[in-house]
Amino acid sequence: MDSGLDREVEMEATGELLIAEPVMLSLAREYRGMTQTELADEMSRIDGTKVSQGYVSRAEAGRLQVKDDRLDLFAKVLGFTAEMLCRTTDIHGVGVGLVHHRKRASMGATSLRRVHATLALTRLQVESLTAPLGEGAGHRFRYIEVDDLDTPEDAATTLREEWGLEPGPIGDLVGAIEAAGGAVVVRDLDTAELDAVSQWADQAPPLFLLNSTAPGDRFRFSLAHELGHVVMHAEPGDGRLQEQQADRFAAEFLMPYDKILPELKSGVDLRKLRVLKARWGVSMAALLRRALSLGVVSEWQYRNLMIEMSALGYRTSEPVTVPRETPHHIAQVVTRLGQQHHLDLTQTAHLAGLGREEFHEIYLCASSSPGAVATPARL
Repeated sequence: MDSGLDREVEMEATGELLIAEPVMLSLAREYRGMTQTELADEMSRIDGTKVSQGYVSRAEAGRLQVKDDRLDLFAKVLGFTAEMLCRTTDIHGVGVGLVHHRKRASMGATSLRRVHATLALTRLQVESLTAPLGEGAGHRFRYIEVDDLDTPEDAATTLREEWGLEPGPIGDLVGAIEAAGGAVVVRDLDTAELDAVSQWADQAPPLFLLNSTAPGDRFRFSLAHELGHVVMHAEPGDGRLQEQQADRFAAEFLMPYDKILPELKSGVDLRKLRVLKARWGVSMAALLRRALSLGVVSEWQYRNLMIEMSALGYRTSEPVTVPRETPHHIAQVVTRLGQQHHLDLTQTAHLAGLGREEFHEIYLCASSSPGAVATPARL
């Protein structure tokens, strides 16, 4: 894929006519959570002339060309640059079959399509930002096969060793993934039914998209769960089995057997779970499940503690706040684009196909927020 920066310079130099890519029109609309009718109505309102749902449908199907004033109208309503809507790239990558989610079963198809569109366009935005700097080829992710003999727990142990993580709790999981070359983006996914989604497409580094509304403890487990999918599941398979494997990977990656077992063996009650939550950065419920899987507590003890936690309201809001971790790589990319290519923030946002304000909110706000976790990755 040619870099967005080089492509835009080339188009300006040659005066090449901009024509929208149909798939980009569809993805941009779904990204904004709009129906074709809603998009047509908003275009009509802004332009002052009637735009029909049928016109939008034909444009997205590629049965007519969108260019000139109509392209500018699409871009204005959808909040993307005209150049972004004209990008010709395999935006779907390896396909939806290898998009992994940490979601609830109640999530509807419309919401899921919007998340898929957000993932696809986020991937394109990240690639557009990093390509001018020559990033993307080098990373330290690889597939680790699991079977009856090589378990998800083995995969987690292997990856921790390969990444040089210190024994015990991982202080900054996002930092560890970014240090290994992965792309992590945190934003409001406009749904409470999904915490995280990931994709590893082609030769690009894996992309992890996290819901900013998830509490810090669930955020970390969801990210580790997606990491398990990325390294273990190169092909679509039994969905339920792969979800179980990703959970087992996440539990071992965040709470290694040889380190967590002695701490759990000294006794498990609500007070102890609160202390361990603060130390390990995972929920009390996740710690209790880990204790059950390691045989530290019986099924009877597990059920009773879960009932006690429910009675106290802990199933919806646990005590002890775990700060949500924050990505920093894209903010560093923005700085380097300014230093190496002399791009200001508006130009950098344009490179990602967005307006300056939205770009700053998605990619830079979290990195500079007062509550951001900035602990270096322990590699």
